[in-house]
Amino acid sequence: MMDGSETTPPTQTALGQTALGDLFVLDLSRILAGPTATQLLGDFGATVIKVENPKTGGDDTRGWGPNYAKDASGAPTDLSAYFMCANRNKQSIAVDISTPEGQETVRQLAARADVVIENYKPDGLVKYGLDHTSLLKAHPSLVYCSISGFGQFGPNKDQPGYDLMAQGYGGIMSLTGDPAGAPTKVGVGIADVMCGMYATIGILAALRHRDATGEGQHIDLSLVDAQMAWLINEGMNFLTSGEAPKRRGNAHPNIVPYDAFAACDGHVLVAVGNDSQFARFCDVIGRSDLGGDPRFTTNSLRIEHREALLPQLAETLAAFTKAQIMEKLQSVKVPVGPIKTVPEALSSDQAQARGTVVEVPAAGMAKGTLQLLANPLKLSRTPVQYTRPPPHFGQDTAAVLETLKTPKPPK
Repeated sequence: MMDGSETTPPTQTALGQTALGDLFVLDLSRILAGPTATQLLGDFGATVIKVENPKTGGDDTRGWGPNYAKDASGAPTDLSAYFMCANRNKQSIAVDISTPEGQETVRQLAARADVVIENYKPDGLVKYGLDHTSLLKAHPSLVYCSISGFGQFGPNKDQPGYDLMAQGYGGIMSLTGDPAGAPTKVGVGIADVMCGMYATIGILAALRHRDATGEGQHIDLSLVDAQMAWLINEGMNFLTSGEAPKRRGNAHPNIVPYDAFAACDGHVLVAVGNDSQFARFCDVIGRSDLGGDPRFTTNSLRIEHREALLPQLAETLAAFTKAQIMEKLQSVKVPVGPIKTVPEALSSDQAQARGTVVEVPAAGMAKGTLQLLANPLKLSRTPVQYTRPPPHFGQDTAAVLETLKTPKPPK
């Protein structure tokens, strides 16, 4: 029996034993936020039909190289690394929604769907009759999620929504980067990814309401709203004090010392979370004088006097190697860690033990498989399943359209 105490990842269950196996999701989104949400739903068994535009060759990210999966002959395919990061467990159909035939196809699919998700500009689907008002009127139990840059209303609703713009407008760039340098975006499209996660949560909440009442609803979610929501402690620092947070590089606004420090052969991370840890930290690096200094005995005092403390710590730690610092701090249970490259992180023993990278069967590809980043959620009863590799553009069009010729299956 699985009781939550397993030390190895749970094996995949038989098909059909999934948390969301009875859900049908119609995915009209592209790029990253919407596809992140629908991939998460697909990971837990939902049937996800991704509608792609034949005029553009499909999702924009199919062309966001330079890295592409290669087929058995060694030729690059339409599966870019960027596309593959958010589009497993989906079927792809090529449908031109600007045509009456395409609109009718989407309406037929919506009639069978539990969820529709789209990321067109606000009101961009009205002219096709595929907007939330039209589809909810026809199907009152539908959960319809709209993702945009700034939301369905507000002074900036017609502005384009890209991750970079959301990070800039929402405040996170003002907090990221070297204090002496330029404001910097997070290294990945985190505003998109977090928006996709909020979308998933909202969809699941709306489905629970639907199941209890039979009533669907519209979810209005914006990249900027989501990004401002995860300003978390720095947003609250401002709301509490009225003072704008400062860019501190790797340092923490509320904990000192909490930073990257240079050793003589690289950098290590030190995160001293409380006063007893600080005393042990100072002792083990030979600076008990700092541990007993009345300016530094509490975290509040260390924040107040950080400019006096940090240069002294930096000078002391610079005389040690990374391994020496790690060994010393680990021996007294002070949080310390390495800064790994992406290759180092994904090939680490921790990543291997936790199944961070999965190998998914993919017919016609160079190795017959694709390596993907795994879903991090580990459920003991309904684990994630990797039933479909990211699809080639339009590969499932004929099969999906054939299903529309038969009556809608009962729930």
